[in-house]
Amino acid sequence: MSHAIGVDVGGTFTDAVLSGPDGRMSVAKCLSTHDDPTDGIVTAVTAALGRTDPSTVTRVVHATTLATNAVLERRGVRVAYVTTLGFRSAIPLGRYARVEEDRYDLRFDPPAPPVAAEDCFEVPERVNSRGEVLRPLDEAAVVRVGEEIARRGVTAVAVCLLHSYANPSHERRIAEILGALVPTVVISSEVWPELREYERATTTIMSAYVGPVMAGYLRRLTARLAAVGITAPVHVMDSAGGVMSAELAARRAVTTIESGPAAGVLAAAATGYPDVISFDMGGTTAKTCVIRDGAPEITHEFHVGGKGSFGGRRAGTGVPVKTPAIDLAEVGAGGGSVAWVDPAGALRVGPRSAGSEPGPACYGLGGEEPTVTDANLVLGYLDPASFAGGTMPLSRDLAEKAVARRLAGPLGVSGAEAAHAVHEIANASMGSAVHVVTVQRGIDPAGFVMVAFGGAGPMHAARVASRFGISTVVVPAYCGVGSAAGLLSGDLSTDRVLSALDADPGQVFAALATAAARDLGVSPDSPGVSVTRSADMRFTGQAHDLTVPWTDSPTELAGRFSARYLQVYGIAQEGPTEIVGYRVRVTQAAARAPRSPAAPATPGLPALAGLPGAGTAGGGATRPARRRSAYFPEAGGYVEVPVFTRAGLGEVAGPAIVEDAESTIVVPPGWTARLAENMSVILTEAAR
Repeated sequence: MSHAIGVDVGGTFTDAVLSGPDGRMSVAKCLSTHDDPTDGIVTAVTAALGRTDPSTVTRVVHATTLATNAVLERRGVRVAYVTTLGFRSAIPLGRYARVEEDRYDLRFDPPAPPVAAEDCFEVPERVNSRGEVLRPLDEAAVVRVGEEIARRGVTAVAVCLLHSYANPSHERRIAEILGALVPTVVISSEVWPELREYERATTTIMSAYVGPVMAGYLRRLTARLAAVGITAPVHVMDSAGGVMSAELAARRAVTTIESGPAAGVLAAAATGYPDVISFDMGGTTAKTCVIRDGAPEITHEFHVGGKGSFGGRRAGTGVPVKTPAIDLAEVGAGGGSVAWVDPAGALRVGPRSAGSEPGPACYGLGGEEPTVTDANLVLGYLDPASFAGGTMPLSRDLAEKAVARRLAGPLGVSGAEAAHAVHEIANASMGSAVHVVTVQRGIDPAGFVMVAFGGAGPMHAARVASRFGISTVVVPAYCGVGSAAGLLSGDLSTDRVLSALDADPGQVFAALATAAARDLGVSPDSPGVSVTRSADMRFTGQAHDLTVPWTDSPTELAGRFSARYLQVYGIAQEGPTEIVGYRVRVTQAAARAPRSPAAPATPGLPALAGLPGAGTAGGGATRPARRRSAYFPEAGGYVEVPVFTRAGLGEVAGPAIVEDAESTIVVPPGWTARLAENMSVILTEAAR
C-alpha cells in the first residue's frame, strides 16, 4: 500500500494532498509559517495523513516559493561575480525598463544590481564564439581573486566567462581553484550554457544566490518529514512543470523559481480540455496561463523581481533568468490582498497582502486592514463556519468593521457597496493578467475554457471569464488545493541546453541527453525514459530566436519555424534560417495510482459521487443544503440564495453558491452550474 504526497507552500496557505493506491485523496490546508515553512508543511502533512501509516508514503513532491521569495526579499547569500577581463561592469550597469509608475520620475533610481560593484571581479582569459582560446587563463590571477573573495567573507561565487558555452574549460578550471577557497562555486557552463552574456550571467548569479538557501531548506524539510515517519525521497517541481530530486534542486535552484505556479497549471491541463486558460487565485497572488492542445506555453526567459511585469514577463524589469518556465502572468490579487483608499480618494486593491500573519481582519489574528477575503465575507460569498474546511472559523463582525472603518467611511458608501467594489477591482486586476497571456499575444480568449482553482479562484472565476466572453468555467474536484494535487501529475524530468553554431545536431543531442539522464540517475535508453528534442532557430540576420520541435528533415524543420513565427508575430515571413541552440528534456514517467476522486479518503471531506445523497451528474438540482443572504447587484443587492455542496449539486441556475471544504464557487445571475461525472463543477453563461 503506497501513498504519494503533494505539498504546495503559498504566501498564505500551505496545502497537502495525500493520494492512495486506489487514487483516493485526502487533503489538508493550514496557514503558512514564514519564519520556517517546514512547520506549516509538517502540520499540513500530518493532517492529510490522518491515520495513514507514514511509512507507506513512497513519494513526496513539493512546490515552493522559497527561491522566488529569496530573490524578492533579498534573503539569498552574498555572491561574488567573476568574469573575463574587461567585462566586470556588465552586472553593475545592468538593464532596466521603466514601467508606468517610473516613467516620468525625474528622481528615478534604478534597482540595485544582483551583485554589488565591489564584489565583481575579472580574470585575464579569452575564448571566441567558436570555442577557440585566444588568451590562456591566468591561474595566478584566479588565486588572487579567490583569496580576496574569501577575505571578504563571501561564501558563494558565480563564474560567467565570455563564450564559455562554446568552450567551458576555463570556467571549470576556475571552479577547481576557487573551490578550495570558497564553499559554493557555480559556473555558467553548468547552469545554462547559452549565448547572450548578460542573461547567462544573471542566471548563474541567481543560482549561486539562492542555491545555499534552497539546499539548507531541503535538508531541514527532509529531516522534519523523517521525524514524523516519512522517509521517502523529496522531489521538487521545477518552473517548467517537471520534477527533480532534492539534490538536483539544490544544485540548480534557479530552475525552481516558478515552482509553485507551475503545479497549478499542470492541474488545469489534467482536466482534459485542449484549449484552457488556467486561473489560480490563492491568498497572495493570482496566476493565469494559456494551455493549447493540452500543453502549457513554455518560455525560456523570464524576469524576477520587476515592477509592473505581471510575474516577470516584461523584458527589462527585474533580473533576467534563462531557464524553461511555464509562461505565466501573475498579479498581486489574492484573498489576502489589502484594500485601501489612496490620498486622492480612489479605492485600490493590492498588491500588498496581509499574508498569513496577521492575515485578513476576519481571521481574528490581529489584522485590522480589509482584504478581498473580508469583502467576500461581507458579501455573503463565504460561510464563516466552513472556511478552510471548518478548521479556521472567520469573524464577519471583524470583516464588517474593517470594511466600514477603512473603506466605506472614507468613500461615503455603504459597507456592501464598498465590499462589492473591492470584489470588482480584484476581478479587473486578474482580468489584466488574462489579457496579458491572450489578447496582447493575438489570442482570442472567447474560444477557451477557463479552469479555476485555488482557495479564492472559484469565487471570482465566472466574473473574470465574463469579461472576455468566456462562457465555460470548469472547477475541478479538490480545486482549493489544485496546485498540491497537480504536483502528483508531474514526471521526473530535467532540461539541458547548449548554444552552438554549425554543430553536428546528432552529437550535440546525444551529449545533452546523456548529461540530462545522468542528472536523473537513469539512462536515455531505460524503460519509461523519453527524450524530447528541440532547437532554437532564427532568420539569418535577426537577433532573437524561437524554439521549435526537432526533426531531422531540414525542410520540415524550416516549415515548423515559419509556422511558429506566424503564430508568435502574426507575420508570414520566408527566408534563410539558422540554428543557434539545441535543447533536450529527459523525462522518466513517475509511477502513480489511478486517479479516482470518487470518494473521500478520510472523514470530514465533502461527500462525493457514489455516496448516499450525492447528486446525479448532469441531472436536475437536488435540494440545497441551506440558504443564505449574498450580494448580487443584478438581483438588487442582498438576496437569499441556495447553497449546495458539490455532492448535492445536479444543475442549478444562478445566483447560487457551491461550497467545497477548501473553496467556494459563486454562480452569478445568468450562469448555470452542473456537476460532471468526474466531479468537476461546470459553470456556463447564457448567450448574451
